[in-house]
Amino acid sequence: MRIAQVSPLYESVPPRLYGGTERVVSYLTEELVRQGHDVTLFASGDSLTSARLRPICDKSLRLTGGAAIGGLAHHLFLLEKVLQAADDFDIIHFHLDYLPFSIIRSYDLPAVTTLHGRLDIPDLQPLFREFDDMNLISISHAQRCPIPWAGWIETVHHGLPLDLYRPSVRPGKYLAFLGRISPEKRVDRAIAIAKQVGIPLRIAAKIDVADHEYFESEIRGLLDDPLVEFVGEIGESEKGEFLRNASALLFPIDWPEPFGLVMIEAMACGTPVIAFRGGSVAEIVEDGLSGYVVDSFDEAVEAVRNLRAIDRRRCRRVFERRFSSQRMCWDYVRAYTRVIECAKPVKPEGDLGLSLTA
Repeated sequence: MRIAQVSPLYESVPPRLYGGTERVVSYLTEELVRQGHDVTLFASGDSLTSARLRPICDKSLRLTGGAAIGGLAHHLFLLEKVLQAADDFDIIHFHLDYLPFSIIRSYDLPAVTTLHGRLDIPDLQPLFREFDDMNLISISHAQRCPIPWAGWIETVHHGLPLDLYRPSVRPGKYLAFLGRISPEKRVDRAIAIAKQVGIPLRIAAKIDVADHEYFESEIRGLLDDPLVEFVGEIGESEKGEFLRNASALLFPIDWPEPFGLVMIEAMACGTPVIAFRGGSVAEIVEDGLSGYVVDSFDEAVEAVRNLRAIDRRRCRRVFERRFSSQRMCWDYVRAYTRVIECAKPVKPEGDLGLSLTA
């Protein structure tokens, strides 16, 4: 199958530091190539892939400052380049949210779009009602809830390569928080939980420009505690050790999380997840097997105290059974096949392919 993967340009594929969407694009692209497909990746020029790379800009936009001044221009240029090459592919897989909808419809492209973000924003409803003919893929069943009537064709949970992280069967000596510093991620909750149970908390987190004021006004003061260590943003090479050596990952969200890649990264390391219920959490965490799903601060504290009841080997097995990149690839190929088959022209009944002339 000739497949185009179209990634956002804000991070390289894979990203050097934080970047969930681009990381998933990388895992999927590499697994598609491994399974024998002819794959072209449209991404920033500093991306690393075994697929054919079509670079759109020299470097990823966030680390060069391009996101602030020209993100839209770069992505419109990306769409034009994809359109020019569209005849080279059996299927085009967009990871740009709703940005490509108009060209997909106008040029009748054989395409699927994975939506990676939150959909509970009222302003999105008219857009998705207009484009109800798009082939959409959700990353969790919960993600669909705000617009269940949209053009969903598949739910594909994210997956990771089985050999990406080495698990540890020994409980760690600290709690971990990994992700972004933002109001909805609730690192303040994680700090409060750690202080309540008296266990050190290590925070490996990115601070976006948009969240800098929140960090300064609400979070910085909370870091002045001997139990709390702010590590800062970490890359892929550091993530395995960070998660593997933790006793648990705290995922104390306060929003409808579409997926939460860090949860399966922790499971891959054998590290249980303590997550507040919301969005995809109950789909991803098997309560009592790979962690605990909690509904309150007190339940989270109790879950930390019950971590010894979680077998880290079973936690890893849950990951292997449900969240491998191989399984993710199979799910996507099934969706691609469905779209391609539906796009094939159907001959009128009784048409034998004969040409009659008067």
